[in-house]
Amino acid sequence: MARRVSTRRKAITTLAAWSVGFLIFFPILWTVLTSFKTEAQAIADPPLFLGFDWTLENYAVVQERSDYLRFLWNSVIIAGGSTLLGTMVAIPAAWAMAFVPGKKTKDILLWMLSTKMLPAVGVLYPIYLIFIQLGLLDSRIGLVVVLMLCNLPIIVWMLYTYFKEIPGEILEAARMDGATLREEILYVLTPMAVPGIASTILLNIILAWNEAFWTLNLTAAKAAPLTAFIASYSSPEGLFYAKLSAASTLAIAPILILGWFSQKQLVRGLTFGAVK
Repeated sequence: MARRVSTRRKAITTLAAWSVGFLIFFPILWTVLTSFKTEAQAIADPPLFLGFDWTLENYAVVQERSDYLRFLWNSVIIAGGSTLLGTMVAIPAAWAMAFVPGKKTKDILLWMLSTKMLPAVGVLYPIYLIFIQLGLLDSRIGLVVVLMLCNLPIIVWMLYTYFKEIPGEILEAARMDGATLREEILYVLTPMAVPGIASTILLNIILAWNEAFWTLNLTAAKAAPLTAFIASYSSPEGLFYAKLSAASTLAIAPILILGWFSQKQLVRGLTFGAVK
């Protein structure tokens, strides 16, 4: 019999959850509010929360100074391209690890995940030289490949976890019906793991969208995404907080909207196989 939860406990849990959620969301809220202030109001002491003169001047200045849509398009191509390429590589790799017996599978997964612990600056110099030699510096193709390789361990690890929840007998039945390896992956395995694949894609789009180290060091102007767009408002003359907040709001707005509309799918995928 399920244990009954008292009304008081529900109220306390709900209040605690909302408090933690608001604490996490507050920096974003403050950034959005600051983007509608003047520069003087942005640095006012004590800080102004709502009692200020709302203005769209910062957004007008940002759009006039920078081509926001160009930076946005670069971010879409880089984040989407790296995630799509990584998923295409990771699905067969995760299938092999999940359904082909091997004693070293866990060791390979741990080794792949350990590469995420390497400081990115440790490999910046060789990758920078390779990009110069191949003519990939300040190119979207180069960033797509680099971000795909950076996030590939996470993609493989997540897909491996989802694939392990699928009974191997289903794939064996498909083989007995004459399905080839390609048909087994495309028409049997992939549709059954759609929630897990969707959540993996969403998470890696967010990671690629927010990546700053590689995008700032491997681009100049032509392929610069929104991370470079934000960084351009930090100048030697000083920080213009209101304009920087407006640029930040424009940069995070698309990914916030995507996360808001896909939150159910993301939660469903992250809990895929957790309850049997």
